[in-house]
Amino acid sequence: MHVIVTGGSSGIGLEVARLYVRNGASVSIIARDERRLLAACRDLEASAAGAAGRVGSATADVGVEHDISAAIAVRESEFGACDILVASAGVVEPAPFDGQDAAMFAAQIETNLFGTINSVRAVYSGMKERRSGTVMIISSGAALIGIHGYSAYCASKSALIGFAEALRMEAMPVGVGISLCFPPDTLTPQFEQELPKRSPQARRLMGAAPAWRADAVAAKIVRAIERRRAKTYFGFSLTALGWFGPLIKPVLFWWSARTPAR
Repeated sequence: MHVIVTGGSSGIGLEVARLYVRNGASVSIIARDERRLLAACRDLEASAAGAAGRVGSATADVGVEHDISAAIAVRESEFGACDILVASAGVVEPAPFDGQDAAMFAAQIETNLFGTINSVRAVYSGMKERRSGTVMIISSGAALIGIHGYSAYCASKSALIGFAEALRMEAMPVGVGISLCFPPDTLTPQFEQELPKRSPQARRLMGAAPAWRADAVAAKIVRAIERRRAKTYFGFSLTALGWFGPLIKPVLFWWSARTPAR
């Protein structure tokens, strides 16, 4: 089995890759930063000691279609056709809409939305021809509700819902699984950089729930892939938003508007 993980050099992507390597899969990780990518490969190879799993990597910017398609072609030439794609690459840069320049706003859309689309495009035709394969798209809890200071991130992650649902309708008849998950705050290097920039309004809305460990999030994602779940939520709050968002969100917005930021 060949598993390709974008954004596989750290965080959730790295932990998903680790689980598959330990289970004996051939795993290809793709990321932009070559230094971090090589360090992640060494880490995964150490994790695979005694297991049959193999590790490979390729450097690419998922936001550039030619980059990611070429990287995936290289990995498939070595490990065979992609059986599972985990589209985990993403960026987040909180800031008020009118305080963030257009380039940074666009960069989040490019990576989180178009980067996912580009990655899926690179494997989908092959999966369709073979009538097998699974795509897991990593969205975010931020896709389920608008958050102060996260206009670009929420837009990019919520757009993945429409993309995944529409593609699932096309993919089901040809045996390809399209899954989507909504991770909570997760202890990753990116989260550590993001948290100091989070506004008081965002902190209040998102509550005091502790962040999940990346390995716990990864374990739930792998289980969801094995069970071919269409959507996976994490924790009570995100599950409630996922199922009952139209009823819950007006109350949350009303409460947020009447509670002063601190």
